[in-house]
Amino acid sequence: MQQTQQKQLKEEEAIVLDFLPHGYAYEKANIKTSIAQALGIAHLSILELIPKKDVYLQPQQKVYIGDGKREEIHHIKGKIEISKLTSTAKAELKHAIEKMVEDNQSRFVEFFNKAQPLSMRMHQLELLPGLGKKHMWEIIEKRKEKPFVDFKDLQERVKLLPNPKQVIVKRILSELEGKEKYSLFAK
Repeated sequence: MQQTQQKQLKEEEAIVLDFLPHGYAYEKANIKTSIAQALGIAHLSILELIPKKDVYLQPQQKVYIGDGKREEIHHIKGKIEISKLTSTAKAELKHAIEKMVEDNQSRFVEFFNKAQPLSMRMHQLELLPGLGKKHMWEIIEKRKEKPFVDFKDLQERVKLLPNPKQVIVKRILSELEGKEKYSLFAK
């Protein structure tokens, strides 16, 4: 069980947030290694990657980091806290999350279709910024009629619903910053 749980938490792809060809400025080593700060797509982990020699990466570039043959990445150094991101990486983070949410829209629409209560008084949908009890009940009623197919369908069927994509992006950022008790998207 432990091994399958670890296998599920592995990232396959990541979006580069910043590339430091000469490593961190504060490192004292004579031979500095290139570092890439990236956002894992599947589990929204913030990672430090070590690129292969003579590989140059661009912010917002998608790279393969799974178990198979990697073209650009030598190895994953590990997870890092959001506070350790460079200013460039912090600036690119929101754009990377927006692109990832857009590219994986069905994954997030599925959340709206399957969200469940956390307790007698709290529902997963209420944890999204800008969604209260009225929106929650309306989403639940509309999804009983038929599941939502995309963000546009969600906005058309639920009156005065804030932009679902932006709501998800805000929630993911908040989770990565460690501001949330419950984690809906970032593992």
